[in-house]
Amino acid sequence: MAQNKKSVPSTKQEKHIAELLKKMGMSVTDIEQDFVNYLYNMLGRDIHSDPYDQFKAMSYTIRDRLMTYWKETWNAYNKDKTKKAYYLSMEFLIGRSLSNNLLNLGIETETEKAMYRLGASLEAIEEAERDAGLGNGGLGRLAACFMDSCATLQLPVIGYGLRYEYGMFKQLIQNGFQIEEPDHWLGFGYYPWEIQRSEYTRTVYFGGRSRHYKDPHTGELTVHWEDAEEVLAVPFDVPIPGFENKTVNTLRLWSAEAAEGFNLSEFNQGSYFEAVASKSEAENITMVLYPNDSSENGKELRLRQQYFLVSASLQDVVSQWSEKYGNDFSDFAEYNVFQLNDTHPSLAVAELMRILIDDKKLSWEAAWTIVSQSMAYTNHTLLPEALERWPVSLFNKLLPRVLEIIYEINARFLKLVAMKWPGDQARQARMSIIDPDDNVCMAYLAIVGSFSINGVAALHSQLLKEGLFHEFYELWPERFNNKTNGVTQRRWMASSNPGLKALLNEKIGRHWITDLTQLSKIESFVNDKSFRQEWMRVKRENKQRLADMVEKDTGVKFDVTALFDVQVKRIHEYKRQLLNVLHVIHLYARIKRGDTDNWTNRCVIIGGKAAPGYVMAKKIIKLINNVAEVVNNDPDVGDKLKLVFIPNYRVSAMEIISPGADLSEQISTAGKEASGTGNMKFMMNGAITIGTLDGANVEILEAVGEENFFLFGLKTPEVAKLRGHYYPENFIEEDSDLQAVFSLLESGHFNQFEPGLFDDIINSMKSSKDPWMTLADFRSYVNAQHEVALAFQNHSRWNTMSIINSARSGIFSTDRTMQEYNDDIWKLTPIK
Repeated sequence: MAQNKKSVPSTKQEKHIAELLKKMGMSVTDIEQDFVNYLYNMLGRDIHSDPYDQFKAMSYTIRDRLMTYWKETWNAYNKDKTKKAYYLSMEFLIGRSLSNNLLNLGIETETEKAMYRLGASLEAIEEAERDAGLGNGGLGRLAACFMDSCATLQLPVIGYGLRYEYGMFKQLIQNGFQIEEPDHWLGFGYYPWEIQRSEYTRTVYFGGRSRHYKDPHTGELTVHWEDAEEVLAVPFDVPIPGFENKTVNTLRLWSAEAAEGFNLSEFNQGSYFEAVASKSEAENITMVLYPNDSSENGKELRLRQQYFLVSASLQDVVSQWSEKYGNDFSDFAEYNVFQLNDTHPSLAVAELMRILIDDKKLSWEAAWTIVSQSMAYTNHTLLPEALERWPVSLFNKLLPRVLEIIYEINARFLKLVAMKWPGDQARQARMSIIDPDDNVCMAYLAIVGSFSINGVAALHSQLLKEGLFHEFYELWPERFNNKTNGVTQRRWMASSNPGLKALLNEKIGRHWITDLTQLSKIESFVNDKSFRQEWMRVKRENKQRLADMVEKDTGVKFDVTALFDVQVKRIHEYKRQLLNVLHVIHLYARIKRGDTDNWTNRCVIIGGKAAPGYVMAKKIIKLINNVAEVVNNDPDVGDKLKLVFIPNYRVSAMEIISPGADLSEQISTAGKEASGTGNMKFMMNGAITIGTLDGANVEILEAVGEENFFLFGLKTPEVAKLRGHYYPENFIEEDSDLQAVFSLLESGHFNQFEPGLFDDIINSMKSSKDPWMTLADFRSYVNAQHEVALAFQNHSRWNTMSIINSARSGIFSTDRTMQEYNDDIWKLTPIK
């Protein structure tokens, strides 16, 4: 019987196929025809169908146009022996993709005209797309911006993440409380932009035991991980296009599936639930983004997620290498570099060792040389509790072979420490990857296994060297460096702020879209009357768009002539939404006592999600909403002051918020925020920052100057000096305004029918152990806000400050950030 053979097209056929593919045009008619074909013939709908069906048809139409470039990019990266970087991240907060893909393909106008001719609305179609919420904050959004910039710079970078079926929860507000609902962003189980690549499915192991034995053929000690649970990692690829350069990079997201669908014998015996139990347990790994790890089950699932990501990704890279070069790994590190996005993927260090030693039979020394020359670690936090420590007992249960490797890495590392500091056993204990409480310190594992360790803002990187990782810095100073974060101007200006885009294109051309330093040219127009008027017109239109969203989401009407004061970010005590609320209460108290001379009307917007297990953060949300309820319904207040909490803060909401903001609140306790990226988005769009000297605020202040920034608060050394001598009651006694604020809080004015509800918040602020020192910065913050109010009344001055902030934001593009990563760490060659 003849064997079936894979059909290989001839050269003539390949040329014919290439010609057919080239016929996919970018004209209005081409887009129109393909859209109608998908809508009518594939989806079985018509032009009057639901906007989400129209979105699906449009996404297929645009994906087709990405596909040719995508395949050509992949082939270019793999044609020759090319060095590639792999960005490992537990989060990729992509948001919506349609408008960004249209922008990067350069067919926004053509697509809009095509829809107009069909009687459809491109804006409605874009609005119908669900946010791909594969992240819970700045970390995931940063990863998405990084991928955009790598494609625009034509760097061979592949992203690896998890395809969570349920993303960051959907936040509802009921009676002021945060209520979490599942965010089933995949809808009916598929994502129109993705391509399933089952041929690259990998197997990930959990549990079982390690068996050590001598190979009967070679006599070498061999380790086999046996009796383990097998979980399949199925890849789904998402295209990431660069801006008008025909480069389309790949984001590969792994989905977990059981190795076997279900146990048929148990099913036949009537034990249905037992039959599908293993399938459900396997699929749980990528069911929900970042489970609440306050319970043991949550911790176990999170560790499973982290290992699942790194194991599948590293197997993928190593397998593709072996297909080409067999088991010759002599120059593997020369052509492959892995960037660990924060501490979550730290297991990559031990997992790559396992693959090279157990699967590829390399010696420990050869494997460690490869690992330590190919891993790079980015730290994103100064909070010790976020550095992740997992119990050895949990490791032993889930990852017994990986734990053995970590023990060996640690033993060899501690020998190195002992050689550097002989007899200093206390230092060895502090630096050990296995801490005294029998936990695996994941950040230390990442540091020990990486040739590069970087922070994400100048101050953050300095504080890592001086504090959190000081002893590692003493050991390896050459490994530490800084890479200040950025954001992509293509999404956060060109796509989300079309009015500003049109004005900039008219005045300085289009080059700013790929070279944000070009924005400096608009500073020459700072005194140009017509430009200033256009700048104010664009801002007013953006404020109206934001006001419309606020009214739709909260029912509160905003006056667009008021100051739009915005703080949107994850709800956390260190980010100090509480300080913002105290200021709102202070303004409310002023209004109630008639202190409104020379008043500036203000609309305060706060938004963000609290982690489901973070009780204090959820109470802060409740306080914000209760204060808003009182302020917005007090007839004495009127339009003088409004406060809203935007529910379900997300990428698509930020695309409306950042262009419409006047004031950007970046008020974390000094020394706590690693960088921040919202501060950069607001700055680019002309908002002025009020902030502490924390994170990237330091560099924003340096860029714009003190006259264009509202600085307040303790500096990092002052915070450290005050610790241990902090007495909040003293600040209350010395400040009549603060006394008035606490009088309202403690009297229950904002919780008249919910007695004692905010006692925990009040007590935390008044505690001498409050690490965030909220009350210490109250007076300085109120004074700075008074300066804000006066400056906003001077429309000419505010407009100048707005233009200058945008003009000097060029250094905060991720294009600059990724160029620095490449110049200093990855050393990739751009592929045209």
